[in-house]
Amino acid sequence: MLIDTHAHLFDERFAADLPAVLDRAAAAGVERVVCLGIDRESNRRSVRIANDYPLVVAAVGIQPNHVAEAAPGDWDEVVRLAETEPRVVAIGETGLDRYWDRAPFALQEEYFARHIELARRLGKPFVIHCREAEADVVRVLRSEYARHGPVRAVMHSFSGDRATARACLEMGLYISFAGMLTYPSAGDLREVAREVPLDRVLVETDCPYLAPQPVRGKRNEPAYVAHTAAVLATLKGVTVAELSEQTTRNARALFGLPG
Repeated sequence: MLIDTHAHLFDERFAADLPAVLDRAAAAGVERVVCLGIDRESNRRSVRIANDYPLVVAAVGIQPNHVAEAAPGDWDEVVRLAETEPRVVAIGETGLDRYWDRAPFALQEEYFARHIELARRLGKPFVIHCREAEADVVRVLRSEYARHGPVRAVMHSFSGDRATARACLEMGLYISFAGMLTYPSAGDLREVAREVPLDRVLVETDCPYLAPQPVRGKRNEPAYVAHTAAVLATLKGVTVAELSEQTTRNARALFGLPG
């Protein structure tokens, strides 16, 4: 069994066939999908999907590229959902992004801190988006680690270097790999993946984005996490079954999911 630890099932590209998408996921051995919101409306949709489909659980947050668009009350809605909805298992996605120029960096940092504090207060993990901001994310995490100890979080769709991965692992984080691990051009990333201990690695799709190489160009979906798992198993020198068992155990531990 596998757990797709990062999906955006609220996306309109799933509106017409979500039940079939989830049936294919189950047929491919996916036992759980974590659906993450990025703004007020997608948070609500993610929770609704989690409540409607037993295969799905939710996370709520305001993604860093959307913090400048947040209206009054949007953060309060994140807090309300996180506090009251039983199927919300994590906070996020949150983090920092220097690639897209859509939100002032200081505002991104403010919201990142809000998410981290909320996660700590509620005893939930948080999910980190990081694009061309590795040094900044590590700086924030080191401050959190210095004050509160091991950080219960995951670097999602990891694309950083060895130094970033090592720093995150030292602070207690998990590292999650998405479909780009399978791309021919991702040799450096595969070398980083080889070094991440099996008990700290997760797999995800980040669907509908980042479809893995065998289905590249198509809409990504949770069933395709199996392609990333297969590549990761080869890198780690274990069977797909062993990789699946370990990453599922890791995801259950991080998100507090039942076995």
